[in-house]
Amino acid sequence: MAKKAGRTGGSLRGVTVEDLRKELERRRRSSGKLLKKREKLAAQVEAIDAQLALLDVSTGGVMRVGGPRKRPQNTMGLVPFLVKVLRGKTMGVTEVSVAVQRAGYKTTSPNFRTIVNQALIKNTDKFKKLERGKYTAA
Repeated sequence: MAKKAGRTGGSLRGVTVEDLRKELERRRRSSGKLLKKREKLAAQVEAIDAQLALLDVSTGGVMRVGGPRKRPQNTMGLVPFLVKVLRGKTMGVTEVSVAVQRAGYKTTSPNFRTIVNQALIKNTDKFKKLERGKYTAA
């Protein structure tokens, strides 16, 4: 079965039915090898999953390089922490953001000062602005 130069797809015009049957049979035989290989690899993956389960590592989904991001869990929200820190005191936004973290509020935000500022501005019923950038608990 000669191919013409430069063509990527072959024509089946010159192929006999017997040649097609032989090719199909050859492919069926090789599919058995692939299925065995697939089963072997699946067993290996299952064994690895079992080892990971013993280590208490999740295998669901795609993990990011460096591991999954773990969001900190706080006992209460940011606003109650701010009220607790500002009660009886007057502080600037930067001071408040540092004091809240020292009081135990956990965050991984690189813009935490901005988040604190937004919370102070938004909750006018809980915080009183005394002068530019200075707040106290209401």
